[in-house]
Amino acid sequence: MASHTAGQQITITSKGRSSTLTLTDDSLRVQRQGEEWQDVQVPYRNVVWSEYVNGSLEISVLAKRGTRKKATKLVLVHLVTEVEEAQTEAVANFINTLTQHSYKGPQTPRRVKVLVNPHSGPGKAVQLFKQKVEPLFRAARCILDVTYTTSRGHATEIARDMSLDAYDAVAVMSGDGLVHEVLNGFAKHKDPMNALRIPIAQIPAGSGNGFSLNLLGLEEGADVSAAALNVVKGRPMKIDLFSFTQGDTRVLSFMSQCVGLMAELDIWTEHLSRFVVGYLTGLIRRRACPIKIQIKVAHLDKNEIYKTFKEARSRALEASSSDTIQPVPATEHSLIANGGSTVSSLPPLKYAGVDHEEDGWISVDKPTLFVYAGKGPYVSKDLMQFPTSLPDDGFIDVIVQERITRKQLLASMDGAVDGEHYWHPQVSVVPMLTRILNSQPSNAGTLL
Repeated sequence: MASHTAGQQITITSKGRSSTLTLTDDSLRVQRQGEEWQDVQVPYRNVVWSEYVNGSLEISVLAKRGTRKKATKLVLVHLVTEVEEAQTEAVANFINTLTQHSYKGPQTPRRVKVLVNPHSGPGKAVQLFKQKVEPLFRAARCILDVTYTTSRGHATEIARDMSLDAYDAVAVMSGDGLVHEVLNGFAKHKDPMNALRIPIAQIPAGSGNGFSLNLLGLEEGADVSAAALNVVKGRPMKIDLFSFTQGDTRVLSFMSQCVGLMAELDIWTEHLSRFVVGYLTGLIRRRACPIKIQIKVAHLDKNEIYKTFKEARSRALEASSSDTIQPVPATEHSLIANGGSTVSSLPPLKYAGVDHEEDGWISVDKPTLFVYAGKGPYVSKDLMQFPTSLPDDGFIDVIVQERITRKQLLASMDGAVDGEHYWHPQVSVVPMLTRILNSQPSNAGTLL
């Protein structure tokens, strides 16, 4: 028998057992007798797929095992309930309502190009993909094309030659380096501007995973299942890219560039806890970079920068809670030259060859420990380097750290995970349009 109340609850009885499925304002609850998962309640976003097939109601969800206070990471759970013929119409109506809540429309399987780097981070990418990620993709009926990368630059080659009509998204199971390769592969594509419109999502398997943290936050950004769900159900968003040129070489960057201490610690501690160990090593050395930097600035007042960030974040949160995807307005501040370009090539840089003495440019020529430029708040889970960064405001955040005492450097570590260094008086934080950095290679350290 089946009871169906206003499309919000259904109780199914089969072979002496009953299952009750309830739709609340924000979640699905499934209560089943005699099953391992007897009472499951998940937000609609965590409903991976639902359908009636071969006489059974099948619902796949991501759920947390344990109590709310001691819940584990997300687990893929398949909830299968047999349905008698007399109940099929009520079940079909329930599924239609559930789908409207969980997908905001029809369930449409995505075509995903998956790139897995077997050597990234701890070296567990392949194992995690087969055990957690691929089963979730299959549950969501995704159409997969999986490649295990074999060498540095392999992902660049794949992206460069990719058929743009074949995929809805690219999933990168690796650290941030493979995302960098994909973007620069798209830049070399015969149709680069359209290639760069294909959504890219990271599934964290590296040592930093800053891109995933910036997309999903500290908790879900480190969870491969949550990141895989983002590939399945996430909504495309625009982010700024920026070019790094050195001589005649032009490279696209999406997260960070640095010179001095922050670049060196990234190399020194490749096999260790990235930030803390490297920072302590640099603190002991405290070597300044003999550099001169010219910056085209937008704002200099930290309070005004923070106010702009809070206002933009409020608007973004309001838009994300709506049922429809909000269009992203174009920004007047762009690295793209006025007039744009054809899709057959990347646009030229707006500020290449301009007069650096004109209004809006400042020069920094003093002993500096590091210069760090980037997009996105997090560089790693223990370092919020750019706390006021916005994804699509047309600016690159740059931090210039003056040479201060070891005691001051050590004290600044306490708030690194929360971006508290932003307010330190010896830290200059500038939203910029472009920068020119001149260094003495023999003394200036490493450039990343």
